[in-house]
Amino acid sequence: MSSTPREEFISSIKTHQAAFGLDLGASVIEGLADHFDLVTEHNPLLHLTGPSTPEEFAIRHVLESLTLLEFLPERSRLVDIGSGAGFPPIPCLIVRGDLKTHLIESKEKKASFLRTAIERLGLVERATVIKNQFSETPRPNITHVTCRALDRFTQHLPKLAKWSGNKTMLFFGGPSLRDVIKLQKLTFEERLIPMSEQRYLFVVNRSS
Repeated sequence: MSSTPREEFISSIKTHQAAFGLDLGASVIEGLADHFDLVTEHNPLLHLTGPSTPEEFAIRHVLESLTLLEFLPERSRLVDIGSGAGFPPIPCLIVRGDLKTHLIESKEKKASFLRTAIERLGLVERATVIKNQFSETPRPNITHVTCRALDRFTQHLPKLAKWSGNKTMLFFGGPSLRDVIKLQKLTFEERLIPMSEQRYLFVVNRSS
C-alpha cells in the first residue's frame, strides 16, 4: 500500500530534522503535518507555494523556517512580512509555545487562508493576521522582523529596514539579497541553510 502525502511529509521531517539540529516530538510533528495538509488543500486555488513533493515541502518550507528558532530568545514577538502560506512563523509557533506573531499579508485571499490556518491549528491567541501593505501598517510591538517570500523583496528592503527601526531582522534569501543588505550598510551575519547550496538566513541585529 502506498503512503499518503501526509505520511510522506511526516517521514521526511523525521528523516531530515537532525540535519537542521532539531529533535521534534510526535505531537509537534503532527501539528506541522496539519499545516502541511491545510496548505496542500488550498494551494491549487491560492498558489501559496510552488509545486513540490512532500519531502521537498518538509525540507524547503518547514525545516528551513525552523532555522529561525536559534535566533529567537524566549517570548520573542515576531512580525512577518508577506506571510503567504505562513512560513516561517506558523511552524515556529507550532514548535515553540512561548512565541507570538503578527502576519502581514496584503492579498485578501491569502490573508483569509492565514486566518483559517491559525484557527484550525489552535494559534489564535498567539497570532494576528493583518491584511495590509507593511509600509501602510504601524509597526506592532515586536522584537523581530522576519521575511521569507515577499514579492520583489530586494526592492523593498531599504523601506523595510527603515520600517523595522532597531528591531532584529531575519531574512531568507540568496547572494542577491546579501548584495542588497551590504548596499544598505547593515551589519549582519549569515547562516547557510542546511541541505542548500546558496540559500541563507541573514541575521541583521540592530539593537546595539
